[in-house]
Amino acid sequence: MPSPRPHSRRTFVQSLASASLILPGMLHELMAETVSPLAPGVAANPLAPKAPMFPAKAKRVIFLYMSGGVSHVDTFDPKPKLQASHGQPYQEDFLHASPWKFNRYAKCGTEVSELFPNVGAMMDDICVIRSMRNDIPNHTQAVLQIHGGSAVEPRPSIGSWVSYGLGTVNQELPSYMVLAPEVPYGGATCWDSAFLPACHQGIRVIPGQEAIPNMTRQSSLELQEMDLGLINFFNQRNLTEHDGDKTLAARIKTFETAAGMQKEAPDVFDISKESDATLALYGITRDTKKGFGWQCLIARRLSERGVRFVELIDTGSDKYSNWDAHLDIKMHGPRAKAVDKPIAGLLQDLKSRGMLEDTLVVWTTEFGRKPGDSAPNEAGRTHQSKVYSSWLAGAGIKGGITYGASDDFGYDVGDKPCDIHDFQATILYQMGMDHKKLTYRHAGRDYRLTDVSGNVIKEILA
Repeated sequence: MPSPRPHSRRTFVQSLASASLILPGMLHELMAETVSPLAPGVAANPLAPKAPMFPAKAKRVIFLYMSGGVSHVDTFDPKPKLQASHGQPYQEDFLHASPWKFNRYAKCGTEVSELFPNVGAMMDDICVIRSMRNDIPNHTQAVLQIHGGSAVEPRPSIGSWVSYGLGTVNQELPSYMVLAPEVPYGGATCWDSAFLPACHQGIRVIPGQEAIPNMTRQSSLELQEMDLGLINFFNQRNLTEHDGDKTLAARIKTFETAAGMQKEAPDVFDISKESDATLALYGITRDTKKGFGWQCLIARRLSERGVRFVELIDTGSDKYSNWDAHLDIKMHGPRAKAVDKPIAGLLQDLKSRGMLEDTLVVWTTEFGRKPGDSAPNEAGRTHQSKVYSSWLAGAGIKGGITYGASDDFGYDVGDKPCDIHDFQATILYQMGMDHKKLTYRHAGRDYRLTDVSGNVIKEILA
């Protein structure tokens, strides 16, 4: 008995022809397409890797977003005068000292709250920006601004802009992935591509038993590839007939990426082969499937497989469990404990693999929290957009330094203000893109992430 012929796209097409399921003209096109898949006039792959505008320090970004508004004066911005003036009146408020001490960490001696001892130990690799500011102290608007550059309307997320500008190395995985156990303020607009082609939208991964729905293939790989081959033939022919429509090309690429994820994603999310030492860095075990430690490890695994932009979101919009410490600032305690070791572990892991040299790690939140309150005995802190802290590490960022400063009590910028658009412009610059030239034509005007402002912060670049 002869052995069965192996499945291939060509044998699949031939079997269709023998069964008279395709017309002769179509058969000719299909057989030719197996040799030359991209016909003249077909739009180029919108996710194909693109060269940066100029030599880049960073090949990829890991964006750590803390949902709710982290208090700067309790984490990365020590205020001795605030500590000494607890309970005293100031600007129609009563000042409230931090319940946590600040210590000097690493060789550089950067002061960090005792909430973040592990991140503090990595300060030689970190630049803390203590003069961040945004426009509106409301969650939704502030979240839209830190992600999309506008507090007025949803616009493409920074991850979508990076994907649009540079494409992605691994065509089997999305260029922009979001590891989010919960939906933050602003919802899915945080990772939406808005008016950019849909293939640049962030793909949300929900930590748990099945991080991505339908990740497991329902049929054999060979049969699925044959199905996809036939579908691709019709897609490409339709694309040619529509003069290489970019929107259609993006839609086709989105479905191709979804199919590719069934090949790559199971391996990405399988941490069973990681060493005990690596797992210990993140504070997790081999059977861990959720938590910020898991998110950080998966971010490294996605990054080393060519995903261009990975965002990690800590918690969502529930003020009882996120960083929105209206009720009691001491709620920062368990939140910091959940992320401190994993973040430090991520930095150590990237550094040991030589990846920190070309991976830009960003830590931010939507705004800070007010150092005082109208009530003298208030336990929590309200929103503060005039000044707060963020930090950058890796990929040509000067480590062991601080940039800018808030005033003596942490109410406003005291030196070297860093606007949201400055922050975004600097991230794009490290990726080899000029934020003024990375534009997209929409509704009669050229849009960009930084709107009509923004300056690269050259002082923090190595």
